[in-house]
Amino acid sequence: MRIAVCSDTHVPSRADAIPDWVREELTEADHVIHAGDFDSPAAYDDVADLAAELTAVRGNMDRDVTDDDLPETATVELDGVLFVVTHGTGSVEDYDERVAATVEEAAGETELPVVGVSGHTHQVRDETVPATGPDTDRQTPFADGIRMLNPGSATGADPATRTTMMVLHVDDGEVEVHLAEH
Repeated sequence: MRIAVCSDTHVPSRADAIPDWVREELTEADHVIHAGDFDSPAAYDDVADLAAELTAVRGNMDRDVTDDDLPETATVELDGVLFVVTHGTGSVEDYDERVAATVEEAAGETELPVVGVSGHTHQVRDETVPATGPDTDRQTPFADGIRMLNPGSATGADPATRTTMMVLHVDDGEVEVHLAEH
């Protein structure tokens, strides 16, 4: 399964449009995950129209996005992996702890591999962070930490220094991440 992961499009406040190459990646994906900060109803509608299937969350700049069902946190199981999506709104200082706690809470007692997807910082990230909950000592999906993905900004919106997104290949619980950038 091919999954396009993007965030922080910020159209129109920081960018005029979603770049053509990003639009192409969204169209080619089996599923699209957007980690918030569409910035406008038009940007949300554009992504929703391009996506075969969409999982999206509200970012701190999505006050005017009209889909009342756009949650702050969403979960979706795709080919044996549970993705927990949140924007990550708040201070950069406690970003890891805040996002990890959100991922753990939303994942509940799943036995599936879990991947956290967040945005907000506009900085590309694919790393494992320590789990925060009390069950981290026993064998759970969080025993070795939480794999966190941040695709950066799909339009290169400031403070990003480049235009990025991620393309994931998921197969029976295994996740392969590719960074796409221009």
